[in-house]
Amino acid sequence: MAGKQKMMKGCIAFILLLSLLFQAGCAFKDIDKRVFVLGFGIDPSEKMRNGFRVTLKLAKQVGDIKQSTSPPYLYISHDAESVAEAIHEMETRVDKVLDFGHSKIIVIHKELLTKDLDTFMDFFTRRGDIQMISYVAVADKTAEEIISFEPTTEAPASIALYNYFDNTGTESPFVVTTFLFEFRREVLGEGLDTIMPIIGTDEENHDFVIDKSIILKRGAPPVELTPEETKYFNSLMNKAYGFSYKIKEDDLIMILNFDEIRMNYKILLNDGDPRIDMKITKVGVVGESNKRLNSKKLEKYNKIAGKEIGKTVTDLLIKLQENNVDPFGFGLRYRATRLSRKGLDKEWEKRIYPDIKFNVKVNIELKSTGAVE
Repeated sequence: MAGKQKMMKGCIAFILLLSLLFQAGCAFKDIDKRVFVLGFGIDPSEKMRNGFRVTLKLAKQVGDIKQSTSPPYLYISHDAESVAEAIHEMETRVDKVLDFGHSKIIVIHKELLTKDLDTFMDFFTRRGDIQMISYVAVADKTAEEIISFEPTTEAPASIALYNYFDNTGTESPFVVTTFLFEFRREVLGEGLDTIMPIIGTDEENHDFVIDKSIILKRGAPPVELTPEETKYFNSLMNKAYGFSYKIKEDDLIMILNFDEIRMNYKILLNDGDPRIDMKITKVGVVGESNKRLNSKKLEKYNKIAGKEIGKTVTDLLIKLQENNVDPFGFGLRYRATRLSRKGLDKEWEKRIYPDIKFNVKVNIELKSTGAVE
């Protein structure tokens, strides 16, 4: 009996060992066989008509990152009729697998915004290995210059460009953030036009400058916003606060710091002239003034600031309306609050939005004239 059990165990062990010979393996390639793509730059090609020049920012492998004296990156570019073709060609120029799992920034040349975006952005949204948390931005110069630019503040093993958008570094109201999934949804959808940051460099070519934005509507010329307009839009839509407003009336100049911003609006079509009633509340303190302020006159300062901010917001809304772009998503709100019917999607854009009025009311709540009075 004991002999049979030993024979059975021996047979089972032999079968298990034999089965290992037929295992195909997972074909996993270790990290030393990969090179990580950190960002993409896409420009119109100068070598071929309707082609693209794609630039990749790659992370070089180093033995000890602490001993590295410069950012360990390298850049390769290639011209092709499509983004996919360019990347496949570049795969033959490196001895490792291009790994897209760490790529978080896609920089686009301004000229490409007026072309059919599907021809090159489709590649990024179809690839499962390109993260859906990638940011999309527009280059003030060429995308190749921006993606290969290394600012003075960039340290080894860090990507300075990421810090502008992921809120782990600088947090500025002048910086708008657009994810890849937002870009695709808003470009292909209707009722909300996408807004993207414009990335430039300073005159000394030392650091990035990201304080402007551009609004993209499919089939229409892009509309660029100034730094001040970008700040106002960002504060209202994304509640970006912690920054200053300069208020000037006669010889009084005040710098107001707001730490709380609220905004809501209603679309009214059957109560007088068609209009959008927008209510804005901003809470903060006086950060600086050119005159001594009286804390008992806060209500007066509130009215002065509310009047000026209200005018600036109204001017911004009118500029967007005149250029027929809608980054606030008024059209989307209109469609979402009406019963579906034929022609609803064009009704707002063609008939209502071009003539609608804006009624902006700003409520400023200054808590004090400063910490020391």
